[in-house]
Amino acid sequence: MHSLRLSSLAVPLLLLLSACGGGGGDSAPLVPPVTPTGPTALVASSTVMNRCEKPRSGSSVDKQGTLLDELTWVRSWIDETYLWYREVPTTYLPHNFSTPIAYFDVLKTSATTASGKPKDQFHFTYTTAEWEASQNGIELGYGMLLAITRNTPPRNAVITIVEPGSPAALAGLQRGDVLQTVDGIDFVNAPDSASVASINGALFPEAQGTHTLGLSRNGAVVSASLTAVEVSTSAVQNESIIDTSTGKVGYLTFNTHNNVAERQLIETMRRFQAAGISDLVLDVRYNGGGYLDIASELAYMIAGPQATTGKAFEQVLLNDKTKSAAPVPFHARSQGFSAPNPIAVGTVLPYLGLKRVTLLTTGNTCSASEAIINGLRGVDVEVNLIGGTTCGKPYGFYPAPNCGTTYFAVQFQGVNAKGFGDFSDGMAPTCSVTDDYQHQLGDMAEGMLAAALRYRSSGSCAPVTGATRLLSSMESPSDTATRLLRPSYKEIAVLKR
Repeated sequence: MHSLRLSSLAVPLLLLLSACGGGGGDSAPLVPPVTPTGPTALVASSTVMNRCEKPRSGSSVDKQGTLLDELTWVRSWIDETYLWYREVPTTYLPHNFSTPIAYFDVLKTSATTASGKPKDQFHFTYTTAEWEASQNGIELGYGMLLAITRNTPPRNAVITIVEPGSPAALAGLQRGDVLQTVDGIDFVNAPDSASVASINGALFPEAQGTHTLGLSRNGAVVSASLTAVEVSTSAVQNESIIDTSTGKVGYLTFNTHNNVAERQLIETMRRFQAAGISDLVLDVRYNGGGYLDIASELAYMIAGPQATTGKAFEQVLLNDKTKSAAPVPFHARSQGFSAPNPIAVGTVLPYLGLKRVTLLTTGNTCSASEAIINGLRGVDVEVNLIGGTTCGKPYGFYPAPNCGTTYFAVQFQGVNAKGFGDFSDGMAPTCSVTDDYQHQLGDMAEGMLAAALRYRSSGSCAPVTGATRLLSSMESPSDTATRLLRPSYKEIAVLKR
């Protein structure tokens, strides 16, 4: 599995393969490029698609081809569809690369944003089998999500989510547990590359196996023996209705826009609609994105037809070689995403008809999650953000499989109904509040949710009385430095062709 990994001593805990890093995984060593004597020959990518050096056994699409065919497909596909294809270096020639992934990794712009960040932080690959499984919520692992809050010794990593019924849950692990050791190796101070490699192998297993983690919880030591299995992850968790003096407030944790999210979101919104909620707190602090059509459905279910009829949820801006795409509408009916228990295509969606919504955000709120914010603001729904500045990804993909690898390269920028989509440095919060790992998600005492409820009632970000005053020490924009240890495919906006 291509996940975020820890680097060796030279670059401690460098987060590779994240949406803020890029990289393609199993890349073979790169031979230094030579200066070409003429332009690289390009062909239509369709003429070499699925022509594989090593066709997969049993594949109905793979045909016998050569390494050059695969390299040629990568270069031609980038030239045809990449948003910034004019900025791709021309000094890299296919015959200098021993794998198509290694070639793909360098075929991107080197430009930067106004703040100095790389313009393209989102260039990566996965095996096609892993990508397809992930869209049905299946991931190999322990069923827990770790966040790095300090990336140099003494390191700090904390559990943010534990999936119900997973190995981590069955071992008694909880949100807020802090990682100390991995198979007896000191995670906090591991000094050498061999130790870091062992830690990576345990935290990011590529096959089923058992590893032992040591964690701390309120000063006590917790030990857990975990066996990696295929875990069914939840898109929606912690649904609740909070009674206040000014009406009912719905709350849900929304973690990813995948196939299984459609049914879960619709069923939650039906219950909220029946309960007559007047406000919604949508917790997307760990939601890196996924399918834009899911984001559109959710935005419609928040705002309803009065605000969205005839309006674009997202307009898709492609490169000048690609045929213009129709805007993504606010979907009033289900799109019928394939899942173990799908909602029928065309099912009328429930809606709340809200003119205001609050989202809990961090620097790990990306892509399709940001599209919800931007799309609703484009039709004049008031969207308040409580937490941290979002990751800044107004871009998306049409993932392309070829010879067992699925390639993700930026192919479009999304803008809302007002034509706005310039947030590559993120969306700033209305109130800056750090993540509160000492409380469970959905707990009214949890820092970000408490601040959201306070802002709703008072219009103020500042703690005012009693228990809320205790939150003052947590209110800081520094949370944007925290990064989740998760795969790159969880930080994307994806459209189906």
